[in-house]
Amino acid sequence: MSVFVSAGTGKPYGLALVCQTWGLARSTAYWRRHRRPSDRINMRPGPVGPCPDSELVEEIKTVLKDSPFHGEGYRKVWARLRLKGIRTSKRRTLRLMREHGLLAPHRVGRRHGPKAHDGTITTDRVDEMWGTDMTSGWTSHEGQAAVFVAIDHCSAECVGIHASKRADRFQALEPIRQGVRGHFGAFDKGIVANSLKLRHDHGSQYMSDDFQNEIKFLGLKSSPAFVREPEGNGCAERFIRTLKENLLWVRSFETIEELRLALHEFKDNYNNKWLIERHGNKTPAQIRELQTASAKQAA
Repeated sequence: MSVFVSAGTGKPYGLALVCQTWGLARSTAYWRRHRRPSDRINMRPGPVGPCPDSELVEEIKTVLKDSPFHGEGYRKVWARLRLKGIRTSKRRTLRLMREHGLLAPHRVGRRHGPKAHDGTITTDRVDEMWGTDMTSGWTSHEGQAAVFVAIDHCSAECVGIHASKRADRFQALEPIRQGVRGHFGAFDKGIVANSLKLRHDHGSQYMSDDFQNEIKFLGLKSSPAFVREPEGNGCAERFIRTLKENLLWVRSFETIEELRLALHEFKDNYNNKWLIERHGNKTPAQIRELQTASAKQAA
């Protein structure tokens, strides 16, 4: 461009004028003009890994295709690759998934202010705290349905799940009843013996006398989250997000009974196949099994 002749002045434009017009430094233009072409492909230093990038991308696609869940990020893909015997780094997995458009879509959240709570809501042992919450689903024949869940704060295990037409206090108790029967062997007064807390929000179902009296009858301690702080019930909130992304938003249901059966099928699938990173990428069922076995040995 700098050697072209201007129609108005009859003189070449010159490199200085061209660079000024394009907003480019003349040193960069000289460097690009005189650099030598190289056949060397720029790559990071160090070993390539278990396989070339092209093969690893195909393995990543296979993992995403075979996974029973939607929206798994690079960390879970990296963990599933390790379970298959393919040991690579998280950064390489992230780079390849980003380059090939394989990352899960996500929404950019707003910046939160100071937290109203300190520390963490997760526990070290199972059955120390459960979280419960409600969401909704849709059926083509019966309209909207209420979906109630109960989640363990240590293993992220779904201990109970239920769907109903009504979203009242009695339906909200059903996941708690399922969890008590399943993990304490019975449904009776004081069966939990005040060893378990129940985290819930300030919804009318959970603050009602019937709900509070029944969990007190069972021996659970009520542990309400802070007002307008959904992070306090984050374990149940995170499970509901997974439930929506993998079932409620991707399947259609005709009746509430069909939805209820699908929820229980998802619960079993989730407890046995979903990976929890903070527990070394073990499933919720594996975490409970390991902790139960160690407790029996200690006794």
